[in-house]
Amino acid sequence: MGRLARLREGLLVAEGDPELVRSKLQAFSRQIPLLYFMLLVNTTAVAITHRHSAPAWLALYVPAALCALCIVRCVRWWRVRQRVLTDDDAVSELRKLLWLVGVLGTAFSLWSRLLFPYGTVFEQAQVAFYMATTLVGCMFCLMHIRVAALLLLSIVILSFSTVLVFTRCPVFIAMAIDMTLVGVALAVIIQLYCQTFTGAVGAQRELQASQQNTQRLSDDNFRLANIDSLTDLPNRRSFFASLRAMSEQTFASSGGFNVGLIDLDGFKQVNDIYGHASGDLVLQEVGARLLALAEPGLFFARLGGDEFGVLAQHKFSNETLVELGERICNALSQPYLVAGNVAELSGTIGWAAFPDAGTTVTQLFERADAALYFGKESRRGTPVIFSTEHETRIRRSSLVTQELRHADLEAELFLEFQPIYDLLTHRPMGLEALGRWHNPRLGMVRPEEFIRIAERTELILRITDVLLRKALDEVARWPSELFLSFNLPAIDISTSARARRLIDIVSASGVPPHRVSFEITETAVTRDFEQAHSALTMIKQAGCRVSLDDFGTGYSSLSYVHRLPFDSIKIDRSFVTDVDSNSASKKIVKSVLDLCRNLGLECVVEGLETAQQAEVVKALGARAVQGYLFSPPLRANAVDTYLRPAPDRGLTVAEAQAQS
Repeated sequence: MGRLARLREGLLVAEGDPELVRSKLQAFSRQIPLLYFMLLVNTTAVAITHRHSAPAWLALYVPAALCALCIVRCVRWWRVRQRVLTDDDAVSELRKLLWLVGVLGTAFSLWSRLLFPYGTVFEQAQVAFYMATTLVGCMFCLMHIRVAALLLLSIVILSFSTVLVFTRCPVFIAMAIDMTLVGVALAVIIQLYCQTFTGAVGAQRELQASQQNTQRLSDDNFRLANIDSLTDLPNRRSFFASLRAMSEQTFASSGGFNVGLIDLDGFKQVNDIYGHASGDLVLQEVGARLLALAEPGLFFARLGGDEFGVLAQHKFSNETLVELGERICNALSQPYLVAGNVAELSGTIGWAAFPDAGTTVTQLFERADAALYFGKESRRGTPVIFSTEHETRIRRSSLVTQELRHADLEAELFLEFQPIYDLLTHRPMGLEALGRWHNPRLGMVRPEEFIRIAERTELILRITDVLLRKALDEVARWPSELFLSFNLPAIDISTSARARRLIDIVSASGVPPHRVSFEITETAVTRDFEQAHSALTMIKQAGCRVSLDDFGTGYSSLSYVHRLPFDSIKIDRSFVTDVDSNSASKKIVKSVLDLCRNLGLECVVEGLETAQQAEVVKALGARAVQGYLFSPPLRANAVDTYLRPAPDRGLTVAEAQAQS
């Protein structure tokens, strides 16, 4: 019962750990040829020596059948030796093995027992020797399968040792005792070996688990390092790594490829109106749409914010590149469902080709960025391919940047002032300061050119300081009823410290703060609304005025009018160009004027160039106007002449027309 219990326990353990069973069977399978080789050789030898002393069926036919069975098993092993066992197969094979060991062990023991009485004492001794050596060899071959080895040991010891004991021959009895003791020793050895083998399998399993965990952590780290968690697209690091690898491979093979940069148009307004959570949903949808367009040789990535990158592994013709870009732009321009509302966005893409646009990663990225910037300025929602025109712009931009960095801003910067005219009093009510730059090498540089570059490099902070001080010096010489209108870039309200710097400059000038009006565009406000609100409130509390410039050109100007501390609004010139001939423009200007009147805000209509335009906006209720009709921008030394009383200098054309 004890052996049966242990056998049952072994079987239960085997079923509970099929992976261990599989390892044992794999180790045992390597011993199968040796096992059957010993059985065949030993059985054949015994059969040959007993061919004359034992009946033919016992000396020839039975051993032949047993040897044939061994050969069949060897052939089967050879055919399935490469098979990979599953967990269920392993347990099933173990059960089959136990039955086979039991059957073969019983068959060979029974044959030996029947053969033992025949022949001389030497032949009987050979049978006993055969059983002992074969038992030892088979147990060593079965040592990985403890249950099978113990089963074989039990069958042989119980059957053949009994035969030897009942011979009453002292030698055979001694052999029976020797076989039993050696069998017990073998059982102990096999037990210890199985424990060691099981421990080794467990250790290897732990090592594999550790390696899998390490690999999993490595994969997770790789994913975190190379995949954008929000969109599941490759991130900036992965994009540049692929770009470098592609550049090196293509350079070696003299081939080509294309780099694209994508920027979403209108995304900032989604964040401002619906919140950053909705903005994240839009970015996720953009990532899904780009992944849907991905194909072999086309690689998309998120570079940060609302900027994405694309690598086209093969060099396409301009026509194919435009077609691909249009497919991308069309996919991104489809409506987005945001917070129960539909948001309309578009995507602009700039392309650069290797090696035409550049042969280094930096050059390619800069060229694609230049094409993207050009598209954002003039062709939003479309693909733009880098060209010689963009190359000229890059070189010009680089030259302007270098000159601006090393410029003597105090000497090279100067101001022009354009009056803001009062249609009721026919007198100027203030002047807008306009920054100008004359460089010894470049000559006059257009404001939109150097201001844009200065904003990119943060040189705009120095420029603002210099121009504001120069403007305040001029204001001190003006009549006290005139105010200064001064344009602020976005960076000047990006922190409270920078807003405080502006207030300190005004305070140091001695000019009353109420005579200073800072103009800010909607674009500057949308970068960080909360910070803009804080900075503008600080400026307003210091006594300065705040004005919203270019009203109507943004996506959500109305939302800023009541949320920010504005004193006045400037209607963009695009609504005034045809105000005397376009009823829609006239209605828009009328609506804004009424809005300002209802909110207690002043309103300045800019861009007036004809007397007819002036008459129309005056009839609509406008009072403060600005434009070339009244005066072009004036140098500082010409402002005094312009401000002289009318009897001293005569009426301007605009004043004469207005009075008539």
